[in-house]
Amino acid sequence: MNAIRKIGSLLAGLLLTGAALAADPYPSRPVMVMVPYPAGGLSDVIARLVSPALGKQLGQPALVENLGGVSGAIAAQKVLSAPSDGYYLFQGSPNELILSPLANAAVKFKSEDFRLVQTIGAAQIAFLARKDLPVNSVDEFLDYARKMAREGKPITYASVGPGSFYHLLGEHLSKVTGIPMTHVPYKGGAPANQDLIGGQVDIYMAPFGKNYTELAKDGKIKILAMLNGERLEGVKQYPAISESKQLKNFEFTIWTGYFVKKDTPEPVVQALHKAITETLKDSGVRAGLETNSLLVSKPLPLAELNKVYADGTRQFRDIAKSINLQPQ
Repeated sequence: MNAIRKIGSLLAGLLLTGAALAADPYPSRPVMVMVPYPAGGLSDVIARLVSPALGKQLGQPALVENLGGVSGAIAAQKVLSAPSDGYYLFQGSPNELILSPLANAAVKFKSEDFRLVQTIGAAQIAFLARKDLPVNSVDEFLDYARKMAREGKPITYASVGPGSFYHLLGEHLSKVTGIPMTHVPYKGGAPANQDLIGGQVDIYMAPFGKNYTELAKDGKIKILAMLNGERLEGVKQYPAISESKQLKNFEFTIWTGYFVKKDTPEPVVQALHKAITETLKDSGVRAGLETNSLLVSKPLPLAELNKVYADGTRQFRDIAKSINLQPQ
């Protein structure tokens, strides 16, 4: 009988311990923020602006981890391989989660494997050129690109990888102008910038950051235009693409958000949604994002975010189809 009582007490103790562990509030340890590009690019800058304030809201550190490659798919797959417990966030965009699976046959996940928790903002896109390219406007560039194509020396454009949003922009530019151009893929924005500065690639349509203003001032690159419909605050010194004669409607931005695996428990998703929403109200975070020319998002409820992500998936799949993007 004593032995039975002891076993009963042991089982009760184990059950109580298990209940206590299960009741641990989320998060009870640091949360990882996965950035799908090397350090130094705009994605990394955004993460390091947001993470300290996000950590304060969560009550646990939000630690940034950089992992580039395959247009962000390697980092996305690492998040999918982690438990569905909310301790791995993916900071990304349609570039990595929608387009990468369409462009790379080795990428096995679908955009629907992720859930959007909150958007952060939309990056303005800059039309950048190497410093010694003999043009000073988008129209001059297009005339020059036609000339080089006729001579059998098509201009080169950089991207952060095959199937990335920036690859699609280059292909779309080539299609709408009828000018052959050569794609040069990189593993992230930092190496693409290095080769643009070094004159190894002709143009790069990239998410705009304040570093480009400094590079342009120093004569290391040229900023031919912003892919905006009008000149916006903070970048009014640069022409909007709508001011060009040949590319008036070539207007694009790309939004960034925080994602988790789709089967993450709802209470965890709600906790993250609340923390990120409060982080976006932080004046320091907003100022930092705006300084980097990000158009800060208006926080949305989870139900609306589901629609935003579904609509974005359809939009980018349509763009990929329009240029006949095939998985390689």
